[in-house]
Amino acid sequence: MRIERVVLETDRHRVVGDLHLPREGYRSRVSDYLNNGDDQFVPLSNAQIHSLNGSSGLVEEHDFLAVARSHVTFAYMASQRDL
Repeated sequence: MRIERVVLETDRHRVVGDLHLPREGYRSRVSDYLNNGDDQFVPLSNAQIHSLNGSSGLVEEHDFLAVARSHVTFAYMASQRDL
């Protein structure tokens, strides 16, 4: 397994967390994981939740968080500015 730091945005929140993916093959890309119809949630570890409603700063931190795939509007690999 490998860990990728990703950003998932919903209508109201930006969630930054670690997604565990296989090193290669099936579901080794973030897009593969999100497009898999079998999973309803995206499990993230070391997650941070930020509000998108104009308030600045961190809202919450969690060791584990499951984000409903149906609520994800944007997904991308985290960069230094997202951390």
